[in-house]
Amino acid sequence: MKQFAINQASFVTSVGQGQQYPAPLACEIAVVGRSNVGKSSLINCLTNNQKLAKTSQTPGKTRLVNYFLMNNAFYLVDLPGYGFAKRSKSEQTEWGDLVGSYVSSGRPKHLFLLIDIRHEPSAEDREMFQWTLHAGVPFTIVATKADKISKSQRVIAANKAAKLLGAPAFAIPFSAEEKIGKDALIERIGQIFVDAEAQAQRAQEQELLFASAELAFAKAESNENVETVE
Repeated sequence: MKQFAINQASFVTSVGQGQQYPAPLACEIAVVGRSNVGKSSLINCLTNNQKLAKTSQTPGKTRLVNYFLMNNAFYLVDLPGYGFAKRSKSEQTEWGDLVGSYVSSGRPKHLFLLIDIRHEPSAEDREMFQWTLHAGVPFTIVATKADKISKSQRVIAANKAAKLLGAPAFAIPFSAEEKIGKDALIERIGQIFVDAEAQAQRAQEQELLFASAELAFAKAESNENVETVE
């Protein structure tokens, strides 16, 4: 099978609370994590475009759901970061409403939950993971900033962080700086995209089957009515 690659990436739109999402595609993958965990850097690394997702020097500044179109076929979605201490209660509530409504909307086919490989998952990380489980969204844990620890400890530290989060003890070590884990993440995206396309195809075939059955039933009922009249 041909190796999956991201050959095209472009910004589509930003969506705030109560605003309309773009037209759905077969596959939509969301990226979520703390404000300083490196979400934008990950997206830029995967797409080989350092200007695609804007990185802010002020943690917690991004408060919108940002849509990026990949290969003219699926969305990669950057969710606003959490855990920024200077946010007011109202801003935290606004974040919860925005992200919570998105995660439970049925749109994301998969979620990349980013955690810092150097630290134990925070209470906010655990809460985000529980939201993901509650919404029933499949997920992959990504342990960022892997270049900050020794090569021999990366897999061990990543898996330990995932276990402490409450997830199965597996995470992909990643570093945007040194492109650690880039190939593994792109391969994962390819698997998710292929599975989502196949699921969409099956759903379409099922709809066509139901429509054909309804048409046949209506035709048979019409013929029966004609015979009754005669």
